[in-house]
Amino acid sequence: MKSVRVSASKEYEVIIGSGIISSLGERCVSLLGKRRCVIITDSNVAPLWLDKASDSLRQAGIDTLSFIFPAGEDSKSVNTLSDILEFMAENRLTRSDFAVALGGGVTGDITGLSASLYLRGIPFVQVPTTLLAAVDSSVGGKTAVNLSAGKNLMGAFYQPSLVVCDTDTLGTLSPEIFADGMAEVIKYGVIFDRDLFDAVKNGNVNNNIEDIISRCVELKRDIVAEDEFDKGNRQLLNFGHTMAHSIEKLSNFEISHGSAVAIGMVIAAKASEALGWSNENCTDEIVEANKSNNLPCECYFSPEELADAALSDKKRSGGEITFVIPKKIGECILKKIPVDMLKEIAKHK
Repeated sequence: MKSVRVSASKEYEVIIGSGIISSLGERCVSLLGKRRCVIITDSNVAPLWLDKASDSLRQAGIDTLSFIFPAGEDSKSVNTLSDILEFMAENRLTRSDFAVALGGGVTGDITGLSASLYLRGIPFVQVPTTLLAAVDSSVGGKTAVNLSAGKNLMGAFYQPSLVVCDTDTLGTLSPEIFADGMAEVIKYGVIFDRDLFDAVKNGNVNNNIEDIISRCVELKRDIVAEDEFDKGNRQLLNFGHTMAHSIEKLSNFEISHGSAVAIGMVIAAKASEALGWSNENCTDEIVEANKSNNLPCECYFSPEELADAALSDKKRSGGEITFVIPKKIGECILKKIPVDMLKEIAKHK
């Protein structure tokens, strides 16, 4: 088992290990006391892990409710957010109570946002059950839902009180969902850590998954401690995401977030090389890493479609957008570019 402590506006522990969901209740009581809680999860995760999480909490003396919403990106909406808040209110949760996000990135995002809004803020605990949520979205305090205009346009920065990552949950993932998480792992390697990139680029990750998760969490911890509210270097974590969000939106979210990020990283690397912004050829290695980890590399939307969809990206500021440039594997920089350049970048899809 590994532990990483995150220091932001709230300090909390990220615990990573096998079988630790059984200790969820004990850990919550130690940190938050014997309060009531609501477990928020989706229709895919509930049959697999809801009973284990609920049993652990109840055995620790916590009165537990559950709210289950339909799995999928379509549920990351204002409507689902409203339903959760109404459920909390109908069950008379108080500021002494807390929420548990049991699931992947959608669940973590919408639970965190619900917790930030209900009674102007109640504690919440992240229990990620996907690799993507474990290495990225469960840590750092970004919470959001989607609007029709784009992804994650309604949200708040709201840190969890605890993150409990049971690596056993990853064994229930389909190869496609596991690959989604590997896109974020590859991203961390390209941005910050050549050794991490080399460790995963051949796709042989199952034997050291605990180490991989903890390393990604350490990297995110460091950048969140430096820039919690995404005003500066935390934007490096958006490598590949400008085009990824366009791809997701244009596909009506039929292309998963991880697949879109994988394609977005390739586009960013190709464009950076073509425009003379990179110090070395990063594209070939990123393509190799994507393919070895069952991730796509090609985009079938037009440059015009990609550029237009990117105009609603939250990284845009007036007539500029912050773009992440890979200088070499293990080092990326931020570059302000005019939005007029988005079509030129998208030509390198």
